[in-house]
Amino acid sequence: MKHIFQIAAVFLLLMGCGNKNNKASTSEGQAGASGIMVTQDQFDTNDLMISTMEKRTFPKMVEISGMIDVPPENRASITAFMGGFVKQTLLLVGDQVKKGQLLVVLENQEFVQMQQDYLEVFNQLDFLKAEFERNQTLFEEKIASQKNYLQAKSNYETAKARYLGLKEQLQMLNISPSKVEQGNISSQAAIFAPISGSITKMNVAKGSYVSPATEILEIVNNDHVHLELTVFEKDILKVKKGQKIRFRIPEASEEAFEAEVHLVGTSIDDAKRTIKVHGHLAHEEEGDFLPGMFIDAMIMTDTTKTWSLPEEAVIESEGNYYVLKLIEQKDGGYTFERVAVKQGGTFEGYTKIISTGLNETDQFLTKGVFDLIGG
Repeated sequence: MKHIFQIAAVFLLLMGCGNKNNKASTSEGQAGASGIMVTQDQFDTNDLMISTMEKRTFPKMVEISGMIDVPPENRASITAFMGGFVKQTLLLVGDQVKKGQLLVVLENQEFVQMQQDYLEVFNQLDFLKAEFERNQTLFEEKIASQKNYLQAKSNYETAKARYLGLKEQLQMLNISPSKVEQGNISSQAAIFAPISGSITKMNVAKGSYVSPATEILEIVNNDHVHLELTVFEKDILKVKKGQKIRFRIPEASEEAFEAEVHLVGTSIDDAKRTIKVHGHLAHEEEGDFLPGMFIDAMIMTDTTKTWSLPEEAVIESEGNYYVLKLIEQKDGGYTFERVAVKQGGTFEGYTKIISTGLNETDQFLTKGVFDLIGG
């Protein structure tokens, strides 16, 4: 009999625990079904905001990559017209130079020989000219033979052509022909900056030998930079001159900059199936852009008008996107329902909302959503 009472007691105890669990489970289910509750004090304290969807214009984008570059006239590769040993150079990478500034002095005995040849033909030119004119007069008066006249003419014109050729070569070496004519001969030739800018490459040192094919240094003028973009063949028909470009320099900053399509290439790279697009920056002074910087860009090819909410109103959770829709407001409190939506892209702080279950009169929590449902 004693055992029967013990078994009954255990049975009643188990029944009681089961009822408690059922009550707790029912209570939790009702709380979940009732949505997310926010009191008026919580609403005010956290500066929460409620608003309806609004129609905004969203651009259709073509995502591309590219780099910052400068026009060809703003980049100068410095080489020598004749080989020589570097006698003088005081520049380093990063130095600023002005157009016409001395860059490098080269030394070579061939410079001396060229000046000697020039001086010799210069000194012969007056004699040969006088001899040609004398024979021309005698030939016209039928005193001298045609052979002598033609020989004098050939000697003079050959010397004159050599004189002009050597003079041009000296000028290319920045050696003054007039000084050579005065007897001033030098073994050195100077190279001057053809543009203003900064030194981006320095490939020589004092004493090194440079040939005419050697790039001595490079000068780049950053006063005007542009975008060189690569567009795939599938997107090129969407790109037109005058379209807006938004770009970032991912390795340097998250800030977005604006530009405009200036030129669209007319031939496709056979290997990569891409085409080049040239863009001009809207405000070059906004960033310290340097040639060679890689960029991520988007070209706005078209626009569409659709419903949207502030970007902050849409929260991602476990790969899905949600908004908080107001379903009730009474007794100084707010009740929100978490609604799944399809996110259609973001532009200028607003997110495109794609959903068939929402309408323009619905109200949504547009500020403080993350604090309520997290991410």
